[in-house]
Amino acid sequence: QVQLVESGGGLVQPGGSLKLSCAASGSRFSTYTMGWYRQAPGKQRELVAVIYSGGNTRYADSVKGRFTISRDNAKNTVYLQMNSLKPEDTAVYYCNAHITTWDYWGQGTQVTVSS
Repeated sequence: QVQLVESGGGLVQPGGSLKLSCAASGSRFSTYTMGWYRQAPGKQRELVAVIYSGGNTRYADSVKGRFTISRDNAKNTVYLQMNSLKPEDTAVYYCNAHITTWDYWGQGTQVTVSS
């Protein structure tokens, strides 16, 4: 069982920045594929960014060039740096750990982009 705890959400003005963090339990964090997903009201959950154990990353087209996913294996933590935020980025952001055939989810953190 892997537990994920997100932090860093909040209210920000358009054009602003936020950094999300996700702390994971487990002794083999460096082997996990970690991702950030988001779900806006009335919409399906969608992939935002993923980082693989080797450090390769992948992003949704809508966030490329604005968001950066990174990981610190020594701290069992994955981050999502979000810059140039837009109102359409408003959603609950969820941390995901993909381990072999299992998926684990955090409780989610709200990000609201509004003036």
